[in-house]
Amino acid sequence: MANEPKTIMINDVEYAPVKNQKVAEKRDGMEYVIIRADRAGVFAGYLESKDGQSVIIRDCRRLWYWDGAASISQIAVDGVSKPENCKFPEAVDKAQIDGVIEVLYATEKARKSIGCVGVWKN
Repeated sequence: MANEPKTIMINDVEYAPVKNQKVAEKRDGMEYVIIRADRAGVFAGYLESKDGQSVIIRDCRRLWYWDGAASISQIAVDGVSKPENCKFPEAVDKAQIDGVIEVLYATEKARKSIGCVGVWKN
């Protein structure tokens, strides 16, 4: 709206609204997400289904170690700024992840960033 403020001051700190983030492109109707599981870690991929704390993810990649993002929340929005330092193993076609405690819907920028990280092998 035309009368909405462009920024707001709280305790002498100026805040600006977040720019509209383009959500990641869907694949076969599935949304691209970042998943955090209680004991299994963090994963990125396309959410096929969710049943309670269990999800099925397609094109699933474990985010074992990242650099250039403070948290998975930042990864879901911005991706990683230091992909050369990240350790993301090869994607698997389909995975069931149990004990899911967080599902973050990622932006297109994040999806592309995760895709640019080379496959880590040890």
